[in-house]
Amino acid sequence: MSISDRSILILGCFDTKGDVFSYLRECIAAQGETVITVNTGVFGTTSAFPVDFEADAVAAAAGHDITALRRDRDRGKAIDIMGRGASRLVSQLYHEGKIKAVVGMGGGGGTYIALSAMQGVPFGAPKVCLTTLATKDLSRQIGDKDIMLIPSVVDVAGMNHILRQLVAQAAAAVCAMANVDTADHPAKARSIAISMFGNTTACVDKCTELLTRAGYEVLAFHATGVGGKTMESLIREGCFDAVLDITTTELADDLCGGICSAGPERLTAAAEMGIPQVVVPGCMDMVNFAHLDTIPHAFAGRHLYSWAPDVTLMRTDERENAILGERLAHKVSRSPVPAAVVLPLRGISQVASEGGIFHNPAADEALFAAIRTHVSGNVSVIEADTHINDPAFAHLLVDTLLGLMQKK
Repeated sequence: MSISDRSILILGCFDTKGDVFSYLRECIAAQGETVITVNTGVFGTTSAFPVDFEADAVAAAAGHDITALRRDRDRGKAIDIMGRGASRLVSQLYHEGKIKAVVGMGGGGGTYIALSAMQGVPFGAPKVCLTTLATKDLSRQIGDKDIMLIPSVVDVAGMNHILRQLVAQAAAAVCAMANVDTADHPAKARSIAISMFGNTTACVDKCTELLTRAGYEVLAFHATGVGGKTMESLIREGCFDAVLDITTTELADDLCGGICSAGPERLTAAAEMGIPQVVVPGCMDMVNFAHLDTIPHAFAGRHLYSWAPDVTLMRTDERENAILGERLAHKVSRSPVPAAVVLPLRGISQVASEGGIFHNPAADEALFAAIRTHVSGNVSVIEADTHINDPAFAHLLVDTLLGLMQKK
């Protein structure tokens, strides 16, 4: 089915914002697009335009009855259920080839439901939300999805000249995005995911150069939490032939409560998908926090370094490194195909080399020893008497990864 045969899906609380959604629908239709509408408003609907999926269908998709939700009058519970139901319904419509883009609008509850619904749509399909919360931290609700937020400036409650202009712009944006022909931007037949940080940039740049020269497209992900989550998500979507995971620092943040945690599922997707991976304990010498005054009291007295005014790094100790090494080893060892963990014995980050602020051979050895002890299955451990940013280490990583890919 071509792009032109599919519709743009509009979802939101039509019970309280029917006039605003009616105008959005008119603007999209004026662009020559067909529309599918989904009502997530628990207490009613609208007569301003046809509704394809009413709130009872959304609640049912989450395994609940809309009558019970209305009777309970529990707003938080209702928002959660409608968000989950909308996600399942939208995902189904997308995979049936019926929609090409999703647009939603709302305040607090409406935004939560819209962003939840968009979780069911894969990378590349446009997702636009006009919201009162656009300038808030919505990273948790957005997750690893490519969602565009547009500030509504005023509340999404009753039409006025400001909201009318922004709704029209949102409609124009989603229509234009929906009709970009992805055939003009094809993914290369051979793609490799790579993880990076400022402390591993030299290594990643050299690996990218070598892999590009070998005919691969290399996609780098910044290991800031969201970056790692996004990489894992795209691996599961089948976007890559292999993974060169140089910067696994997000595991350290997950262990110690840093701001760059990618959650417990980090470093699991490649094994689940059965694709070759080469893993480095890059930047596991550090946990990332924000400004110096945000460091948790539990870490008072620890070895800290100000990487930037709003980034404070904490050196991981021997105990933490032993745990991290075991976790990394167990995750990689789940791989059903050959994989490798490569250890740069002279430093796992830019600041961990001899003379560097985080140079601590005992802590590094605790990490390495745990990896050696707990690696099993199809995973080999390769030790290199180099620093992580040494060009020779990059050559070793690329040669190892290409060798694994040839075996597969």
